[in-house]
Amino acid sequence: MINQVTLVGRLTKDPQVKYTADGRPFLNMTVAVSRPYRNQEGIAETDFIYCTVWNHSAENTAKYCQKGSLIGVLGTIQTRNYENKDGKKVYVTEVSVHTVRFMDKKRSGTSSELLPILPIP
Repeated sequence: MINQVTLVGRLTKDPQVKYTADGRPFLNMTVAVSRPYRNQEGIAETDFIYCTVWNHSAENTAKYCQKGSLIGVLGTIQTRNYENKDGKKVYVTEVSVHTVRFMDKKRSGTSSELLPILPIP
């Protein structure tokens, strides 16, 4: 069986590290990934993929990335469920991230302007 996910997209908000009861760092983030085609109105649709990052990768992502940062993630799809406050079972599908690549290039000066994504020929 193969369960492998590769995404390149932008963070939808500033990442914030949280900690489990036993002190393990993690962060939940949403990566906005544009589809490679346009709809009937000529608009490229975007998928918002929920991801979880653990340990040192979580800390580094929070330290070096912000809302709008271009990142690449490698991981696996996982499903889980829990009961919410109303006692209703909630099902979650997410990417469990193994590797995060920071893809924004630093520019000289203090500007944090992001570089555009160019289409692959």
